[in-house]
Amino acid sequence: MSVLHNIPEAIADRHVAPISSGVQWVPLRTYRERGLASFLRYTVGYAHMYWANTQAMRYNRRAPITGSWRRRALHHASRTAGRVAAWPDAIAALDWCQQRSVAAAPEVHHYRAWLEKEQPSILLCSHQRPPMVLPAVLAAKSLGITTATMVFSWDNLTSKGRIAAPFDHYLVWSEHMRADLQRFHPKIASDRIHVVGTPQFDLYADPSILWSRDDFCRRLGADPGRPIVCYSGGDAGTAPEDPEHVAILAELIRSGRINGTPQLLVRPSPVDDGRRYDAVRARFPELLYVKPAWIDAESGDWSQVMPLPEDIVFLANLTHHADLNVNLASTMTLDFAIHDKPVVNIAFDVADPPPFGTALWDFYYRFEHYRPVVELGAARFARSADELADHVNTYLRHPELDRDARRRLVQLQLSVPIGESGRRVVDALTTIVH
Repeated sequence: MSVLHNIPEAIADRHVAPISSGVQWVPLRTYRERGLASFLRYTVGYAHMYWANTQAMRYNRRAPITGSWRRRALHHASRTAGRVAAWPDAIAALDWCQQRSVAAAPEVHHYRAWLEKEQPSILLCSHQRPPMVLPAVLAAKSLGITTATMVFSWDNLTSKGRIAAPFDHYLVWSEHMRADLQRFHPKIASDRIHVVGTPQFDLYADPSILWSRDDFCRRLGADPGRPIVCYSGGDAGTAPEDPEHVAILAELIRSGRINGTPQLLVRPSPVDDGRRYDAVRARFPELLYVKPAWIDAESGDWSQVMPLPEDIVFLANLTHHADLNVNLASTMTLDFAIHDKPVVNIAFDVADPPPFGTALWDFYYRFEHYRPVVELGAARFARSADELADHVNTYLRHPELDRDARRRLVQLQLSVPIGESGRRVVDALTTIVH
């Protein structure tokens, strides 16, 4: 087996060593997208967002365009063209044109030569969105090699742009995600979609990696006899007021408004360098702070970060031992629900006017991928500091509340039992190539 990767050279040996036996690791070739290909890709993306027209897509297509005048001009032209081409047949035609514009690129010739030498049965992409995968996929298709991709996260289909390449097969988390894929990409045949769960949660089913609570608290410098409230941060663009929300929560604990003297642990987003929390950490030195052990090749870019194995183990222990999670419409709601841990979602702004121009409750909690959390009652929503204190107090006293809603959320988002996804992926790929 061969793996094409973009792990920085400086840490590649450390990152791949635990799983490198019998695997050839090959760096991805840098893809330099040319002018016409860029215009067509952005036009396809905008056309898809105008046609699908979800709450998140409406926000994304209205987002301010920054950068050089060339970049701004490219986006304005693409957005205008995308608005005109916002129906399925036009989007498919633009997709075809973009693929044709890239087909003669040197990166495609590079991958074609490599694939002719390797002769793989299938090319699997672990993420359906990065533009860098397109040359390899086009090369594979030109050689008749089957291609497949995994849909990376629960919000990608309803919140993000167009899928980056014309894959033959799609591996999805659940029947719920299958329905979303067919809704937003109606030309994909049902028999090309395979429900496999998501391997990112498989480790949560392995009890051998769990530390005792005493050991977990010792590693954090925490008191095992007191509750632990974990605040999971977002990145600076999607959760700009995280430090202010942490300060409010810390003050509620310090003042006794939240009972039981819980310990507040802050874990920033993997793409956040953490410096924006410096002031609140200085003000509340009692905070526990754990930065994710991820390699961040380019700060703020999710396609350029990757977890180290020790962070996955730590996260499994954090979601197991923490008593409650607080976050702003984060995927971590699902991580903690898997462990039957209650979650409070922040749904109030600090700044006036609010950073996104509308109240958080009317913004993130209207996004399609997060509506099931709201509708099932799988979390509680703090629309003020007072409600934040009330919800945290309630859950610390009665962690069993909303248990059935959390279970139903996990079942909806993950049709495959935790721990079985890796095997299901292998089974699906075996079925595809035979």
